[in-house]
Amino acid sequence: MTQSTRSAAHASLRELVHPYAVADRRRALWQLVNTLPPFVALWALMAATFERSGGWSLLLLLPVAGLYVRIFIIQHDCGHGSFFPGSRPNRFVGAALGLITLFPFAYWRKTHAIHHGTSGNLDRRGLGDIQTLTVREYRAMSAPARLGYRLYRSMPVLLGIGPLYQMVIKHRVPFDLPLGWRREWASALLNDFALVVAVVALCWIFGWKAVLAVQLSLMLIAGAAGVWLFYVQHQFEHAYWARHAQWDAQSAAMTGSSFYDLPRVAHWFTGNIGYHHIHHLSSRVPNYRLRECFESDARLRTAPRLTLRDSLACARLKLWDEDSWRMVGYPRGA
Repeated sequence: MTQSTRSAAHASLRELVHPYAVADRRRALWQLVNTLPPFVALWALMAATFERSGGWSLLLLLPVAGLYVRIFIIQHDCGHGSFFPGSRPNRFVGAALGLITLFPFAYWRKTHAIHHGTSGNLDRRGLGDIQTLTVREYRAMSAPARLGYRLYRSMPVLLGIGPLYQMVIKHRVPFDLPLGWRREWASALLNDFALVVAVVALCWIFGWKAVLAVQLSLMLIAGAAGVWLFYVQHQFEHAYWARHAQWDAQSAAMTGSSFYDLPRVAHWFTGNIGYHHIHHLSSRVPNYRLRECFESDARLRTAPRLTLRDSLACARLKLWDEDSWRMVGYPRGA
């Protein structure tokens, strides 16, 4: 495909998506109503009955974790300015939800915007991504560095330690941010202050043991689900990675972002983020319009498709092979 043909094709895709990049206040409010009250009610029920039930109240964790992921997706849309019409409602709701998700709104919005602008670009890897090395880069590393990378890319670390690190440490003290990013630093520190107040109040109401048990369990399950979603959206075999000179944003969206074909109920809990290629074509499409956008034209259904079963194989993919243009496991003997 020539450059002019590629540009025309990408323009055509942008035209297809454009009508859906419009926020709807009523749909946004309804999504908040069917998500936040059930989450708060079930979380409070688990905490209130934790000691009397002998911990059996934690059986509610799965639906509550699903709602937790859904709340994060709403905050995510607010970060893109796509959930509500107008910037003020998005900033206000996004910042408020950051108290629940533990992700400071302005900090996360900044790093996630970098991810959207660099996804699949081998020369601009960094903030907002899962660290991914090429085969040649991995082979050139020292043995201790290889071990560190192997540990980082292992599923127990990515899905277990990783989410707790993000919520408890990284987003509390954002030491990876330049000091000049004052708005992002202020967002993190204000979020920390509000969390201290909220935690003290919750412990006074429910007791510290119940709050710790419920919230820690919730972070482990929802965090693992969230990281897995992010992982399979870009870490599948025939993904897209290119050097900056050859990198193309629309190709990165359509071939480097998967369509995660989940059951309908899973799409509901995950805010339709499985239609990830649509989201990368235009982050202004709100989550409640991703499905209808996807179904509107066959050209928008050509992205790499992963089912739940297919996605399990992604766990073994660790490196990008620049020679074969695909994700691979570790080289033998290395």
